[in-house]
Amino acid sequence: MKTRHFKLSLVTALLFSTASITTLAQEPALDLHLQCTQTKLEDGNGERLIFADQANIKLHGDTIDDFQWESSLFRTDHGHECSIDKDDQLLAEVTEKGWRISLKDAIATRTQRGYDFDRGYQCSIRVEREGEMVHIRPTCPALCGSRMNFTELKINTSNGQCEYQD
Repeated sequence: MKTRHFKLSLVTALLFSTASITTLAQEPALDLHLQCTQTKLEDGNGERLIFADQANIKLHGDTIDDFQWESSLFRTDHGHECSIDKDDQLLAEVTEKGWRISLKDAIATRTQRGYDFDRGYQCSIRVEREGEMVHIRPTCPALCGSRMNFTELKINTSNGQCEYQD
């Protein structure tokens, strides 16, 4: 019985310590894991489009602890993917609404991936909080190969539902 009490006390102490560290830091933090899929009909000829995104984003102030995002767009006969991860030499900047993620050297990153030059070298991903929603607004054609950009979406952090933006 004493052993259980000791283990419970130790766990409780660790939880309080973690909460204290988080409170003392006073920096914005985000730990987001998402998997989203949506099928839409494309205007015009009625072709099916399937959007699929998965990401792990863990930010603490201007520190990126984890960042991995794969954004895919599938059509009937082909698909396109954008991907970005922490190894792409990412920079985080805290903004009024959340964060702005960018590449340290977009040209070098794009060249390293073997992409052609017709999509440009810019890359900015805004991760913004709006109450219980996290809005991910990408402008990052540098890492999308033949696709124009990552998909913009909102995630409800209380229920995990995704909402794709047009």
